[in-house]
Amino acid sequence: MAGVIWIVALVLVLFTVSYVGYGRYLSQFVGLDDSRETPAHKYQDGQEYVPAKKPVLLGHHYSSIAGGAPIVGPITAALVWGWVPAALWVAIGNPLIGAVHDFVSLSGSLRHEGKSIGYIIGEYVGEQGKNMLLWFAFLLTILVVAVFALVIGFVFDSYPQAATASMLYVALALFFGFWLYQLNLPFSVGTVVFVTGIFATVYVGIQYPIAFFGAEFENAPDTIVLFGETAPSIIPELGFNPNVGMWVLVMLVYGAIASVLPVWMLLQPRDYLSSFLLYTGVGGALLAVIVGTFVTSTSEPLTFQVDAWYGAFGSENAGYELMPLFPLLFITIACGTVSGFHSLVSSGTTAKQLDKETDARLIGYGGMLGEGLLAAVALCTIGIAGFAGASGGIGLALPNFADGGGVILTAFGIPESYGAPFMALVLASFLLTSMDTAVRLSRYMVEELVGTPTTSIQSFAANRYANTSVVVLVAFLLLGTGSWEDLWLLFGGANQLLAALALLTGTVWLTNWDRSKQLISTGGPLAVMGVITVLGLLWVAFYQVLFVRLISGDPGIWIWIAAGSQIVINLTLVGLALALFWKGYGNIKSTGDVGGEPVAADGGDGIPEDD
Repeated sequence: MAGVIWIVALVLVLFTVSYVGYGRYLSQFVGLDDSRETPAHKYQDGQEYVPAKKPVLLGHHYSSIAGGAPIVGPITAALVWGWVPAALWVAIGNPLIGAVHDFVSLSGSLRHEGKSIGYIIGEYVGEQGKNMLLWFAFLLTILVVAVFALVIGFVFDSYPQAATASMLYVALALFFGFWLYQLNLPFSVGTVVFVTGIFATVYVGIQYPIAFFGAEFENAPDTIVLFGETAPSIIPELGFNPNVGMWVLVMLVYGAIASVLPVWMLLQPRDYLSSFLLYTGVGGALLAVIVGTFVTSTSEPLTFQVDAWYGAFGSENAGYELMPLFPLLFITIACGTVSGFHSLVSSGTTAKQLDKETDARLIGYGGMLGEGLLAAVALCTIGIAGFAGASGGIGLALPNFADGGGVILTAFGIPESYGAPFMALVLASFLLTSMDTAVRLSRYMVEELVGTPTTSIQSFAANRYANTSVVVLVAFLLLGTGSWEDLWLLFGGANQLLAALALLTGTVWLTNWDRSKQLISTGGPLAVMGVITVLGLLWVAFYQVLFVRLISGDPGIWIWIAAGSQIVINLTLVGLALALFWKGYGNIKSTGDVGGEPVAADGGDGIPEDD
């Protein structure tokens, strides 16, 4: 039986060659220059525009993009179609599509005052195009919040130790923010103190695991149940489990609160601290696979317990009889290969904190390769753990990342009883960072859409507390079907379609900057992702949700509301994307046909074109 070492070898070789070669070429292609003043310095305000040290910003960016999706997507894909197609899509697609997408989104934002991709596209195709892309991205962030809150609920229910550790980790991040920005205490000393504290939370979580409701917790028999075995009827039973439902509610409230705090208070310090979890979890697991294969041994063989190939229409593990490899594989692995959400992080938060332009290569291109490594680790863990304990469906198989990770870490002599909760904390911390970052980004986009409020409705929409509340409420409503497969593929398709739109934005920017620029680097991935994602979203809307859930099923009113909302959002996203593709094509075509100087000769702001 094949060993998981083959996945590790494949991604390490391809990613190293890509960063050294293609990453350097792209840096020269967009003309990164440290003599230019970055938006973080030019507009420094202590709130959103805050120059950050390279390791701090890399930690924030890496934690924000490398959330739960690069773990969840590969695991789901491997269980449905087999580990070989999942591994190939990650290893090849990441450096050629995903890393290019992230790098160009960050570079383009740098040349446009740290503004979002919506603002950039508006500079070249008009205000209407900007608003359409912002609405698209806003709807996507709601899906991100819903999906990640649900996965956190699954993880905390399977590993109550991670629930305790995660709560302590958030508290430590708040203290670290005050340590750095209010008390002005040494950065290096704080790093040692608080990173040590983060790893200590794993031990505390093992000693004092917590849950809201329930009687039996297989991975933590001594769990402290806060409110008894039976939950009140008002608590939603997501995944047929009120404990999951309660954790989802708590996470949505947390996401709302975290998103309105200043970035120095929680976002920057938390993401910096969580980066050490990521580096240790990803780097440690990759190294443990190598050590466990060639040097020591592990508690179980490091070989695949899932098949290499289940067939073009999916395995019996799938939630539906028909799950065609094309196009669903490419929207199932939503972040390990390419992710539109990253363009929002790059242009919504990271570009406002970049200290020097040349930092963009490591943070943009290199950060995405790092996410690919996380996806490779996820494939290794599920390959070893298999489909154990997943009687509730693929959604409930996701915590098997911790099971497989615990086995891998025994190569270093770490007992599974410690390794598995640690890997569960790694997964939970990434989910938390991505979820509350998504809520924050949704606020940014609403504020851009409204501009200066002139009516009471606009004033309400621009209010950070009001629009944040709306986001988490709609996210909760979307969870009503209780179907993991519906939600994940809807999120994946929307996410990948936004990636296509970000690549369109980059292509339009490059065209208007200099018509002699080659457009293959962004145009090729744009075409691939555009076709795949539109077809995938239409399949989800008409087959999985409309036909299976509503026409063939016996839905109650709650499922009708949730499924109907999913279909409306799905078709709205497709319509917005097609309209934007047409506008972008018109701009590229007209720019190529008209003589004279390009619109943005220095790669900066273009001249807005009225509709």
